[in-house]
Amino acid sequence: MPETNPKFFVKRMARKVAEPASALSGDEQIDSPRKQASERRRASTAKAAQSSKAVFGDLVEVLHPDRTRAELILGANSTATLVGVADEFRRGDEIRRHGLQVRSKLLFCGPPGCGKSLCAEVVAAELKMPLIVARLDAIIASHLGETASNLRKVFDAAQARPVVLFFDEFDALARARSDSSEHSEIKRVVNSLLMMIDRFAGRSLLIAATNIEQSIDRAIWRRFDEVVLFEKPSLPQIRRLLRLKTRNFTPDFDIARYAESFAGMSFAQIERTCLSAIRAAILMHKKVIGREQFETALNHEKRRATIESSVLA
Repeated sequence: MPETNPKFFVKRMARKVAEPASALSGDEQIDSPRKQASERRRASTAKAAQSSKAVFGDLVEVLHPDRTRAELILGANSTATLVGVADEFRRGDEIRRHGLQVRSKLLFCGPPGCGKSLCAEVVAAELKMPLIVARLDAIIASHLGETASNLRKVFDAAQARPVVLFFDEFDALARARSDSSEHSEIKRVVNSLLMMIDRFAGRSLLIAATNIEQSIDRAIWRRFDEVVLFEKPSLPQIRRLLRLKTRNFTPDFDIARYAESFAGMSFAQIERTCLSAIRAAILMHKKVIGREQFETALNHEKRRATIESSVLA
């Protein structure tokens, strides 16, 4: 067999690695009609979302998320957990053939504004599944037993077709039964919820998120396959986020030098500062973010954080 010409071999390999694969989905987007493929996936997801809405009714909000993995900044441990779960989903039949269950129940914990909801959107987008967001205002009812009945409808429908079922503010449903301030109806809901999570074994993914994880019933914790911790960003993560959020409206200074000014803030606070600076620059008919606009936005966010901490203390 003739040897491969090294020059052409290098060119061919360069084409193969030109577009990075998704860590969560395992896709290799290397074909030239990448945009068309993306549009077909989006259309397919939207169609699935419409179908899901007909099944779930008003108890949920059905989304076909388009948030990308580039927007997600996580620690190494959390990333490794999510990559492992996504890989199991893509190759679930291999695991089931050995009599094992695929990890399908995740609990997201951490302070507000640190990416829990965004992560649920990215996971759904990467796995090409509709994101079914439970509407707690519709699920939680005043009539005895109706809340548990609504939950059962949502869980049953989620197991009938592949979706990502997302419960934000999960602590509203899963309060500790030992809490003397909770009435008996909530305790009955927790008992029902335990059974529903136990029986959740379809080809869907369950994600629950909370920022007051200490209030969740201990028995609920044990029902989840993985607990993913979301923390406030480190300095390297802040630098990356600042560049990410200003990539389409660049500053005329080195924005990463301001990273230490955001120490202790959440991802949401940092993003809000960048967007405020961009809006100010637009109103001043500028094509770049000036240092003055950015510092004004930063000082405004710090004042807001001070007000929040004094009110919530």
